[in-house]
Amino acid sequence: MIIMKDMSRRDFMKVVGTAAAGAFLYNAGITGALAQAPVVSAKKVTSQDDGQGSRAKVYFTKHIDAAHLIALYDKINEGIYGKVAVKLHTGEKNGPNILPRDMVKAFMAHVPNSTIVETNTLYKGDRYTTASHRETLQVNGWTFCPVDIMDEEGSVNLPVRGGKHLKEVAMGGHIVNYDSMIVLTHFKGHAMGGYGGSLKNIAIGCASGQVGKRQVHGYLTGPMPPGNEAWAAMPMQDQFMELMADSGKATVDYFGKHIVFLNVLRRMSVDCDCAGVSAAEPKIADLGMMASTDILAIDQASVDMVYDRKSSDKHDLIERIESRHGLHQLQAMRDLKMGNDKYELISID
Repeated sequence: MIIMKDMSRRDFMKVVGTAAAGAFLYNAGITGALAQAPVVSAKKVTSQDDGQGSRAKVYFTKHIDAAHLIALYDKINEGIYGKVAVKLHTGEKNGPNILPRDMVKAFMAHVPNSTIVETNTLYKGDRYTTASHRETLQVNGWTFCPVDIMDEEGSVNLPVRGGKHLKEVAMGGHIVNYDSMIVLTHFKGHAMGGYGGSLKNIAIGCASGQVGKRQVHGYLTGPMPPGNEAWAAMPMQDQFMELMADSGKATVDYFGKHIVFLNVLRRMSVDCDCAGVSAAEPKIADLGMMASTDILAIDQASVDMVYDRKSSDKHDLIERIESRHGLHQLQAMRDLKMGNDKYELISID
């Protein structure tokens, strides 16, 4: 069931903008145009002005610990205010590669009024229902702060301005309860997307389990077929990347200047954290962490760092990315003008 939460005027204006305030609700969703969210980190690089225009800032550290995660965040947090959603992947039960809980605990303590946010899954795993999802959170140690399963009470439709395939996406209904979002991503491989970066984290991770995730996977109508037939019926490769970009844009536009991105390049299995204990053991070494206000720049920089690595340990992850056409995620974001793929990589070490 799709539900519309009661929204304050501030929430409503954040979604539709002042110019669109006259016509908005349709089928319990939110329609109308949103102004393109600006690339707030992009700046003119005069010292490197080679005719390529502006570049986004991506901050980097080779260290993976709470102190450096907080230091990165403090470089990009100017737009974060009010009630803050921290979107991360809490993983299937006992997943070996999910973000270290002690690191996240320290980070959450640093961000006032923050809550981890998640949504239920489309596949029948440990997080398929709210009850099983909460049990999994306990097993995996996500007990040190609030965790909001955003689609626990239904969905809210957010518009996709200029989307290639989707006009709106059903997100976890509680998303409208937040003023800002921090996208804290475990960067790794992904069975369908090739890799999972900041885009995947919000495109699939904010979409409601039984409605939005169908839209993002391209399975829009009818009952789900049983077992593996469901996944076989879903679009793969380029169209899936474009659907993810459409969905990610809905969240990026909704929060505007009040969304930031952190990618943690550790335990980079070819498999997503949704694979749980069956995830392949990572081959590539841990590389560090990145932060940006630009979703395209941070995912581009993360991919570039994997590809630029001199060691052959990158082979399996690159094979996963290329066999799924994962680089098309970046092109799909460029096509939707979601950010800047030209960036400065600025070390804080």
